[in-house]
Amino acid sequence: MTVEKEDPWSSAAYQHSASFVPKLATKIIQWLDPQKDDVILDLGCGDGVLDVELAHILSQGKGRVHGVDSSGAMIEAAKKLSAANANKHMVEDRCTFEVLDATDLIHKPELQKQHVTKVFSNAALHWVLRPEAGREALFRGAREALAPGGAFVFEMGGLGNCAELRCGLLAAVGRRVGLEKAQEFDPWFFPDEDWVRHMMEETVGGWKIERIEREWRPTAADEGGVNGWIRLMGSNFFQALPEEEREACIKEAVDVLEVICAKPGGGYVYNYVRLRVVARKI
Repeated sequence: MTVEKEDPWSSAAYQHSASFVPKLATKIIQWLDPQKDDVILDLGCGDGVLDVELAHILSQGKGRVHGVDSSGAMIEAAKKLSAANANKHMVEDRCTFEVLDATDLIHKPELQKQHVTKVFSNAALHWVLRPEAGREALFRGAREALAPGGAFVFEMGGLGNCAELRCGLLAAVGRRVGLEKAQEFDPWFFPDEDWVRHMMEETVGGWKIERIEREWRPTAADEGGVNGWIRLMGSNFFQALPEEEREACIKEAVDVLEVICAKPGGGYVYNYVRLRVVARKI
């Protein structure tokens, strides 16, 4: 019997506590340099905000964008957003969406036809690449989807990303179940430039890194504050605990992190570190 995986994502919660994610994608969109005839595959598209923006450009030519995400809730939100923008530059005609884990891309023959000009991902791969077993498959699948000379352009959390938030979560959960078990429920993988080069150019092969950087980008908290961020982004950590212990643990983590992340003038700031890459298929 197949057991359905619990979907922790909610578009409403995302907009309340992490709406800054697509809003701060300006730089990686510049690196993507979308052209009107591009065929773009978006890995981890979320609620489709960026795909709809891309469709405005693609509708000027023959281009289109296909977004995939493992969250059914996010894909439903993306479809609704696309439909709501249907009359704006034929957006709905240029956007399609599908529930799919990006590490399964290699097993989708219809997406492995080498007709995609650009593979794109923003703020998703640090989730997707957490299970070590799927890392090579992700980069192989992206490579095989691309036409010769096509580019994989992505931004993700890099080494050091949100270190204070991660530390607070590991400490609060680890105090109850032990650090080793808490680490098993850590949902993120934050690599550096060396790891990306080795994985793409040597382990997987068929890639040439053309541009790469890791940038510290302090990011102001959204309306949901630290509490909202912890409940949304860090929800996986609390699966390590019995349900009756979770609220106390969340409060412990939030109380500490509100002190650490507080701005002197009010509000909170997180220490985001972004890893950006342009890799060419060779």
